[in-house]
Amino acid sequence: MRRYDLDWIRISVFALLILYHIGMFFVSWGWHIKNHTIYTWAEIPMLFVNQWRLPILFLVSGMGTRFALSRRSIAQFLIERHNRLLIPLVFGMIVIVAPQVYIERIVSGQFDGSFFDFYPFYFEGAYPEGNFSWHHLWFLPYLFVFSFILSPIFIFLRNNSKSKFIQLVGSLFKSKIGIFTFLIPLILILIYIRPHFPVTHNLVNDWYTFSYDLIYFFYGFLFISIGEVFWNKIKTIKKTATIIGILSFLIYLFLVYQEPEIPLLYELASIAKGLNAGCWIVVVLGYASQCLSKSGKWRAYLNQAVYPFYIVHQTIIVILAYYLYDADISGFIKFIILLVGTLGGSWLVFEIVRRNVLTRILVGIKTIPKNKNRI
Repeated sequence: MRRYDLDWIRISVFALLILYHIGMFFVSWGWHIKNHTIYTWAEIPMLFVNQWRLPILFLVSGMGTRFALSRRSIAQFLIERHNRLLIPLVFGMIVIVAPQVYIERIVSGQFDGSFFDFYPFYFEGAYPEGNFSWHHLWFLPYLFVFSFILSPIFIFLRNNSKSKFIQLVGSLFKSKIGIFTFLIPLILILIYIRPHFPVTHNLVNDWYTFSYDLIYFFYGFLFISIGEVFWNKIKTIKKTATIIGILSFLIYLFLVYQEPEIPLLYELASIAKGLNAGCWIVVVLGYASQCLSKSGKWRAYLNQAVYPFYIVHQTIIVILAYYLYDADISGFIKFIILLVGTLGGSWLVFEIVRRNVLTRILVGIKTIPKNKNRI
């Protein structure tokens, strides 16, 4: 049975991603192009969102994988993953990301010339030392690798839905605090792996991000496998999770601005970070299952639009930001221009690419059977 709440969560998280990337233009954190005025106050809401926006996306992807494997063999699943992840990734790296790198090099003074002059140099070396990059599309190779290495385990769990392991997971959700035991591996990663492997998104030496997101992806598959036991627990504890989420974020916010090199403070901040992320994921899932269980008029359209929006949105943001970063207008006006321009530009691209079979493949939209009407 299709869960419409998961579709709405996916749509909402990707919409939040657009807002987050627009926000990166205005804060002090490293990004591809920065506004001439920085607004440090905006870092607090962005820090809040940053704790759980990507984990819940990997979790929901793992849940979707469980549904996908219910009617596919492992070979069919991996072919589908290849077509919907790697083809858009290659297309995005060759076509979509190049303007972002070009603008970075122009703004930093590393290149002087037109985009067409720069494009041959785009393929020289891997970013950041070189130019060739997947930038914001890093989610796609990670998701493909996760799907590939976990697929044998997923097939085993699918074929052994009554196994002792599945029963053990279900029993943890039936206990009062058993659900919080799933945060222990994540907190250990935050304490012991994150300090040694800064986030790079290069897939090779990015062991903190890789292991952390891999677990959330696995959890998504696992939690769907135990059925209604999971959803009943989520609905029961969502209010408690809200309170714990607020308190843990306030603690994390306090600790993160202290001396990070003090081991005890770092460990406490890591515990607060892991607990905060887990609680807000419970909150989102719990309230979505309660309030967003219906398809709605726009769900199918928006669900189809999410992927093309994700692929093109950051390039549109960076291009617009290039013409705004030194403009003598207020930050609010710049934000509105970026928001309207990014949404409008992404929608225009989606409306163009969804009408052709080849372009649908390039941006990961499922092809339409001949006997089906377009959405």
